[in-house]
Amino acid sequence: MKGLLLLALICQGALAQSTNSDTLQNYTDPATGLKQGYWIVYNSVKKLPNYPAEAKVEEGKFTDSKKIGIWKMYFPNGNVKSEIAYIENRPKGYAKMYYESGKLQEEGNWENNRWVGDYKSYYDNGQAFYNFKYTNTGKREGKQEYFYDNGKVMMTGEMKDGKETGVWEGYYENGDLRDKKSFNDGALDPENTEIYAPKQPLPPKKEEISKEPPKIADATKEKTNAAQKPFDGNGYAKLFLAGARISKDGEFKNYRLIEGKDYIYNTDGILERIAVYKAGKYVGDAPIEDKDK
Repeated sequence: MKGLLLLALICQGALAQSTNSDTLQNYTDPATGLKQGYWIVYNSVKKLPNYPAEAKVEEGKFTDSKKIGIWKMYFPNGNVKSEIAYIENRPKGYAKMYYESGKLQEEGNWENNRWVGDYKSYYDNGQAFYNFKYTNTGKREGKQEYFYDNGKVMMTGEMKDGKETGVWEGYYENGDLRDKKSFNDGALDPENTEIYAPKQPLPPKKEEISKEPPKIADATKEKTNAAQKPFDGNGYAKLFLAGARISKDGEFKNYRLIEGKDYIYNTDGILERIAVYKAGKYVGDAPIEDKDK
């Protein structure tokens, strides 16, 4: 009888331990000090700028303090910022990024700090912006498509090993053919470029307003290296965060990135994407190369 009672107590203890790690929120195993199960991380812990202390920053599951499965990150307004799959604490699998409004901005497979396979980006009205295809090494390959925010095709062509190849076709916003450009290993062949006038009247040109304004450099966190001149918010600069992580690289005007790259990291310091700006507007993401990690 005593043996049965002892066995019951052991089973009860094991069940309680399993319940702690599997169902309790923000559980740390007292025996190992490792995070287990589902966690919600608030800004009272992360202390990110522009977030209220009680705001949710991210949530997902840990196994032995390593992120697994889908983790969600949030904007200060509470809308989802990203949904990224993790394996052994590294982003790997399907990922989605959102505008602050909550609408989907981009989606695709993320592996080894780069997009692989099919990748899609969207305007904030929900229309496709571009459809890319990437190799397993993060270089664009195969058919590439760009669209206007009215859904019409803007440009389409083939890429090989990250470079334009063959004939690329461009279109006006009304759908008329605009040009045909021939490329060889990424180089434009001017002699085999044809430009066409539109056959139909073009729609009135909308006032061009950046949907995602260039980031403002933060002088308290972003520094130039010793070899560069002091950064005054204007001209070319390469800025770095703590730990020698590159933050921004390009031309600035009044501390705003006008032409260049903005390197975006997750809360674990892992490079997630490289946003590209031209003429003060976000134009897409650059592939992450090994040198960028």
